Amino acid sequence: MKYFKPKVKAPIDEVIEKTNFIIKKYNLNTICFSSKCPNISECFSRGVATFMILGNICTKNCRFCNVTSAKPLKVDENEPQKIAEAVKYLNLDYVVITSPDRDDLNDYGSSQFVKVIEEISKINNQIKIEALTPSFEGDLNSLESLVNSKAYKLAHNIETTENLHKYLKPKSDYKLSLDVLEFYSKYKLTKSSIIVGFGENIKDLKLTFKDLSNAGVKQLTIGQYLQPSPKHTKVVKYYTNEEFKELELIAKEYGFESVISGQLVRSSYYADKL
Repeated sequence: MKYFKPKVKAPIDEVIEKTNFIIKKYNLNTICFSSKCPNISECFSRGVATFMILGNICTKNCRFCNVTSAKPLKVDENEPQKIAEAVKYLNLDYVVITSPDRDDLNDYGSSQFVKVIEEISKINNQIKIEALTPSFEGDLNSLESLVNSKAYKLAHNIETTENLHKYLKPKSDYKLSLDVLEFYSKYKLTKSSIIVGFGENIKDLKLTFKDLSNAGVKQLTIGQYLQPSPKHTKVVKYYTNEEFKELELIAKEYGFESVISGQLVRSSYYADKL
């Protein structure tokens, strides 16, 4: 069977100028740039960006992720206010906040999430905020602080199937991710994401769909892995549009309320529309 590598138009300067200006003005990070997201032009043209708090250096070292893994920088105490100002300038009504793993911090960065959410809510309490968090190593205090926050939706990405998890995410734990999602789902609308193309099969994916559904996850995104550099894990398979549609239909059989599945879909892709 022949597989087609997905293509996306190069970002257009005029399209991303407004969002890019405010990001640089306040010296903010976005997952859009850090992960080389293929949808950057489309999302910026809609005035949507996923803000990455707590710097752009991760304490994990996942084999597929383009976010730098090294010793993290000091936490910017003014970051919550700066992000709130950016949200106000961009006139956003839906905001996604994420972060790299910060296992070097006592609270794993959870308090910074809460502070950012609070500052954005001060601007307009009608703004919907989605917090896409790391696992916080399962720390109960950290998890409770998020479910008690004003976040509209909580998300944590499982990323891949259980049999590939340890290889692709050597410093993470599949079952811990499920525990985090299950805890979130008791209090908030919960979302997760799967990347395909690592060599998983349909049986593996069905098991992951089942695990996520049993954990209470209501929304799911499924997207194609695109190798960000030669040093990262190679793509084993490029899924066709028809196969992504089939995965969407299969996932819905497991009870998810919303599923977005496609070659260029990422965890925050059309987060406001799910």
